[in-house]
Amino acid sequence: MEACNDPRCAIHGSIKTRGMRLSGIVVSSKAKHTAIIRIDYTKYIYKYGRYLRKHSRIPAHNPECINAKEGSAVDIAETRRLSKTKSFVITKVVNNKV
Repeated sequence: MEACNDPRCAIHGSIKTRGMRLSGIVVSSKAKHTAIIRIDYTKYIYKYGRYLRKHSRIPAHNPECINAKEGSAVDIAETRRLSKTKSFVITKVVNNKV
């Protein structure tokens, strides 16, 4: 990671993180400074006594110093609302496949 001038960076900028911390896989990083993170989880269905596999797609801010690509495993943290859809920021890349 190199230093960046992004004020919305969780490491080098002035943005504060709070609340949920999640980890997932980057599905798309086509938009500027945005990555779509897929979070897989299971939900228990009491009626059938089984688990259901589900997933969420969460848009997160992708700072230029981190620059996560598709297929990378990342950690994200909740922050204040950054845009209409973004309330998370990527804090680190756990496993970079690209």
